Amino acid sequence: MSSAQEFGEAAYEVRTHGSMRELGEEAYRALLDAGTPPFLRFEWLDALERTGCVAPKRGWLPMHLGIYRGGALVAAAPAYVKGNSEGEFVFDHSWARFAEAELGVAYYPKLIVAVPFTPATGPRLVTRPDLPKEPLVGVLCRALAGVCRQAELSSAHVLFPSAEEAALHVEHGLLARHGVQFHWQNPGYASFDDFLARFASKKRNQIRRERRELADRGIVLDVLSDKTLGPEHADFVYDFYVATVDKFPWGRRYLNRAFFEQVLSSMPEHLHVVAASERGSRKRLGGAFNLLGRQRLFGRYWGALAEVPFLHFNVCFYKGIEEAIERKLGGFEPGAGGEHKVARGFEPTVTYSSHYLADRRLYEAVARHLVAERTAVDEHVSEAEPVLKR
Repeated sequence: MSSAQEFGEAAYEVRTHGSMRELGEEAYRALLDAGTPPFLRFEWLDALERTGCVAPKRGWLPMHLGIYRGGALVAAAPAYVKGNSEGEFVFDHSWARFAEAELGVAYYPKLIVAVPFTPATGPRLVTRPDLPKEPLVGVLCRALAGVCRQAELSSAHVLFPSAEEAALHVEHGLLARHGVQFHWQNPGYASFDDFLARFASKKRNQIRRERRELADRGIVLDVLSDKTLGPEHADFVYDFYVATVDKFPWGRRYLNRAFFEQVLSSMPEHLHVVAASERGSRKRLGGAFNLLGRQRLFGRYWGALAEVPFLHFNVCFYKGIEEAIERKLGGFEPGAGGEHKVARGFEPTVTYSSHYLADRRLYEAVARHLVAERTAVDEHVSEAEPVLKR
């Protein structure tokens, strides 16, 4: 499928692709730079498809969007046709119910421009470095309506774009939705103790006690990345991943062992695994699977293979903060949810999504709802007193 788009003197063509390999590995890599988040790398997106984690039978049909000029790929956006709303982390189930029950229109299938199972902020359109990005984002926004019309989709949703992209989406008529996550920001800490010094005494001592608990129990934390990480760690990572998703009724095994084995083999320099072990026996007790970017650390999965007090806080939060400081990263996004993160130095942060809805009645109803929702989210974030000041 393709549709021609015009922008000034330059003619752009938007094509859809049924896989990352159809989009083209070499052409896609040419759009990336050193600052591209790891979850947008070809290896990550391709592994999701090749290992069957993303597939029509799982409710995910790849329909990646490529923007071409003169036959050459100049921008691309990973995109998927969805038959449900699972694994997205921007919840629109109530929109679907309203569309179907009140308006009599089908909400599924729909299109999402996103990274599957990854509620992490970043660009959703990667572009050739020598071209201005703003007009290409405009081409993408205008193309969404045509893609939905040709593929008979109800809507298109851009999930967790950067703030800059989200602002451009609004300029081109997409509806803006705001959410909240808890992110840690690094203003330039020299050490973990430097970070702790910013807390009030009571909270500072609490974190020190929680960190000391593992040492008192003879538990050590190791970081595996790049040359110390490989496919031989797939069993360990998959075991602690499954331990968490199987623990809760809402948990889903979106990923399989083959996926972890493939990315551990193909992109270890972009992965960051925290492993908790007994000091003497080196028995694994749990771990965290993170993505390591040039500017930020992204927490993705964690799990405990044994019940240990404060293991979660140390493996998922404190070690990540310590590593971000040592690596001079600008921030650490530990994932969705979790008011408990505030006491550990994470602060409420606005996240974004942008939405095109083909049915005008649905568009207007959702637009009214989003005005109130955005106001509530923005007030919550702006009024939140940073824990470091308490």
